[in-house]
Amino acid sequence: MSNLLIGSTIIKILLIPAYRSTDFEVHRNWLAITSSLPISKWYIENTSIWTLDYPPFFAWFEKFWSLSAQWVDPNMLVIDNLEYASWETIVFQRLTVIISELVLYWSLRRFIRYFGNQYVNWLIAASIFLHPGLLIYNGFLYGILILSIVEAKRGQLLSSGILFAVLLNFKHIYLYMAPAYFVYLLKAYCFTSDQLSSFSIQRFITLGGSVIGVFALSLGPFIHQLPALLNRLFPFTRGLCHAYWAPNFWALYAAADRCFIFVGRRLGWSMNEAALGSMTRGYVGDTRFAVLPDIQASHTMILTLIAQLAVLQLLWRKPTFDNFLSSLTLCGFASFLFGWHVHEKAILIVLIPYSLMAANNKLHLRAFVMLSAAGIYSLYPLLFHTAETPIKLTFTLLWALIIVPGLAFTMKTSVKSILHPIEILYLLGLIILQLYSSVIHELVFGGFEFLPLLLTSVYCGVGVMYGYLLAMINVCFTC
Repeated sequence: MSNLLIGSTIIKILLIPAYRSTDFEVHRNWLAITSSLPISKWYIENTSIWTLDYPPFFAWFEKFWSLSAQWVDPNMLVIDNLEYASWETIVFQRLTVIISELVLYWSLRRFIRYFGNQYVNWLIAASIFLHPGLLIYNGFLYGILILSIVEAKRGQLLSSGILFAVLLNFKHIYLYMAPAYFVYLLKAYCFTSDQLSSFSIQRFITLGGSVIGVFALSLGPFIHQLPALLNRLFPFTRGLCHAYWAPNFWALYAAADRCFIFVGRRLGWSMNEAALGSMTRGYVGDTRFAVLPDIQASHTMILTLIAQLAVLQLLWRKPTFDNFLSSLTLCGFASFLFGWHVHEKAILIVLIPYSLMAANNKLHLRAFVMLSAAGIYSLYPLLFHTAETPIKLTFTLLWALIIVPGLAFTMKTSVKSILHPIEILYLLGLIILQLYSSVIHELVFGGFEFLPLLLTSVYCGVGVMYGYLLAMINVCFTC
């Protein structure tokens, strides 16, 4: 693991001058807010469109880094310096990401130690640590998640629950996984046997008090601005789909609506003309469909809950660690597929925990290959400059040529024998899609920038949905 850390760090240092997403300005602004303003204004300040919309622990995390930032370039801490990007600021933010990923490194070392076969787990750890989707501070947060999972594996359920509560107060997207934690900790920790009469009030109070204590520590200083904080954390005024559609069920739904528009115009169908441009907005406002029924936030919550209940009932009946990890992953998966205003990077909330069980059996590895291929490729548009193409292709090739064959080797099989011919064709289609997006589209159209993005979302959405079905079949028939 030490060599992996050194190699990864060298690569990331070399990439310091590379592409910066809007996340760079987001976190610079948060540094400025937490450095310049009293905490009573952190969740009210709105000079920039990139307002502070993460839970309080992450705000304090930004505050911590701002103490050093003032010695590097104090101008980055000026709220009115929108889009400020001095070389010192760039290097500082890149280095804070690299340093914070030591949490991920430590968590993966513990994963290798406690999860059995060290060769297999080293491959899995490498696939996570070198994942191209671990952008601004994602590695640090997934490190906390893996630490929580490792504690659950060790039987330290109270520690696992506390770590997850801490994680929720760093980034609330992990609420996707909260139902699995709730069911598992309730059944495996608060019940001392399979009998309902074995429910332990003492354990329930200990667990509940610990979790409430974490939230009180986090939210307590912000109690007077709690409505503003909650409004920032749960902005349901945003549309169903993000500007770049995440590869989920709603991407396929939206694409189907686009296709029905062409058919409907030829057949004279009645359509909502005001909705024809709706899907291009994405960031703010209700997303409306021209032919298919409109979707409200409540609809997405119901679909997500139904999908989650399918695995949660299995976890309740048999609260083993393996079932917990499966339910944890599939609860996150259901939220990614059917949730409201899902970002494309949220695919990591599926890929990271699924990596931990990829080597459990051949069907899991098969689903892992399909999911990872579609999920990793769906992140390609985030690195859209031509000079960055070799970077993303190199990371993908390392995964495809080392990690996947290595995991297959441990099962005494080959990747080709695991995959169905149609699945192999789908993977080859990703290569064709990359050639089209990076070369052919510009030569043929010279415009229509949305088209490669639409094709990427839809094609990857098909792969992700297929991977979900494989995972569900595997879990439902093995529990």
